[in-house]
Amino acid sequence: MSGEHGHGHGHGFVRELFVPHSHDAADSVDDALESSAIGIRAVKISLVVLAATATVQLAIVAVSGSVALFADTVHNFSDALTAVPLWIAFALGRRPASRRYTYGFGRSEDLAGLFVLAMIAVSAAVAAVESVRRLVEPAPVSHLGWVAAAGVVGFVGNEVVATYRIRVGRRIGSAALVADGLHARTDGLTSLAVVLGAAGVAAGFPLADPVVGLVITAAILAVLWSAAREVLRRLMDGVDPEIVESAESALAAEPGVVRVRSLRMRWIGHRLYADAEVDVPDDMSLAQAHRIAHDAKSTLVAAVPKLDSALVHAYPAHPVPG
Repeated sequence: MSGEHGHGHGHGFVRELFVPHSHDAADSVDDALESSAIGIRAVKISLVVLAATATVQLAIVAVSGSVALFADTVHNFSDALTAVPLWIAFALGRRPASRRYTYGFGRSEDLAGLFVLAMIAVSAAVAAVESVRRLVEPAPVSHLGWVAAAGVVGFVGNEVVATYRIRVGRRIGSAALVADGLHARTDGLTSLAVVLGAAGVAAGFPLADPVVGLVITAAILAVLWSAAREVLRRLMDGVDPEIVESAESALAAEPGVVRVRSLRMRWIGHRLYADAEVDVPDDMSLAQAHRIAHDAKSTLVAAVPKLDSALVHAYPAHPVPG
């Protein structure tokens, strides 16, 4: 079982780098308002750090003319701007449910995730166009030492933000924030590619700069694919099977529950919702069945991290035919 996810192997490390597990609940936050506040703080901090990183890089682009650094800088600016819709989404998610939006406004976070995906796609398009243009119309790259330094700055700034966003996103259960963290992580790794481009130009290969720009484009597309899977899975009400199994086990172990008839779960933003049907002994009174259902709900909320609400229906158990 421990080898199922590839832990302890090189490819497992690479997978964790770009597709971190979304079911890690070791340090989860179960209070909805608290988790939204943590998410807002995360996007504020990451916005400041990435804006500062991109500004430094932009100044060096202006004097160096490096297309690889330009592609990386554009991506950094877009990554910083994705914090804005996430900020709005987390703020909206704190609003109470209304007569029209009876489940609340948590789905705005999933919609913000779509904006994150769009920004990643735009970044890939801009990087590709600029790289191809520079391949067709070569231009000299100057101040190579500064270009390399800017790549290092980009890597450090983005990796700090990526680690922070992914850790907070996993902690509060936000697929959109994790996707944004993956976006920043790709920026960091491609910033190192800028350093390689500068080294190639210094070694006498002037096309190294636009070639690295194309490598950056490919890396952006790779992270777009992994981020899209997570965000779209949430929009399709996908839940990690391990979470469902854990919830079923908690319900089945509840005293008075004969069988778990059905269990449906879905994410709305970074909160989970559950709807379950359980069988109870058919000689029970309605009051007893109601009490078991109530206790099962409390058990479920306590057992499943980030579960915001659960509805448990109790039905009299009937003998299984045959």
